[in-house]
This record gives sequence, structure tokens and C-alpha cells, in this order.
Amino acid sequence: MAELQEKINKIQLVEQNIQAIAMQKQQVQTQLFEIESALKELEGSTDSFKIIANIMVKTPKDKLKKELEDKKEVIDLRMQTLEKQEKQLKEAIKELQQEVLKKSEKK
Repeated sequence: MAELQEKINKIQLVEQNIQAIAMQKQQVQTQLFEIESALKELEGSTDSFKIIANIMVKTPKDKLKKELEDKKEVIDLRMQTLEKQEKQLKEAIKELQQEVLKKSEKK
């Protein structure tokens, strides 16, 4: 009985981890959207500005574009990592659920 309860507690913990990852993914997706929007706006503009500590500074367009592309690459990697973690946790939950079912059927 104690082992079954332990597995159920593990399932709940893994579900909480999945929810945390889902929230992180949502934040990363928002950042990604903002960067992609900025890159689109940058394509059609002649002047470019960057905000640094509440000050808007004129920045060379190619430099700003490179910074945004680098940031986008980092965020893409973060998204891939989160998706991989989410997949692993979902697999772990599936295994734990099967173990719980087996244990509960034996009783």
C-alpha cells in the first residue's frame, strides 16, 4: 500500500513539473514571437533603435539584426530543451501510471 501511494505521489510531482515546463514554454514562445516581430519591423525600417536601461539608443540596423537573430537562436534552443524535458516527463508519467495500475489490479 505504501509503495502504491509513493508512486501516486511521484505521478503528482511529475505532473507539477510538466505544468511548470508548460508555463516556461509559454514564456519562451512569447519571447520568440516578440523577436520575430522585431525582426520583421526591422526589415521595413531605415532607422533602428535599442532600449538600454530605459533609454532609446540609435543602433546600426545590421548590428541590431544580428543581436536579435542570436537571441532568437538561444531561445529556439531553450524551447527545444523544454520540449525534450516535457516529453521525458510525459513518458515517466505513463510508466508510473502503468505501474500503479498493475499494483492496484493485484489487490
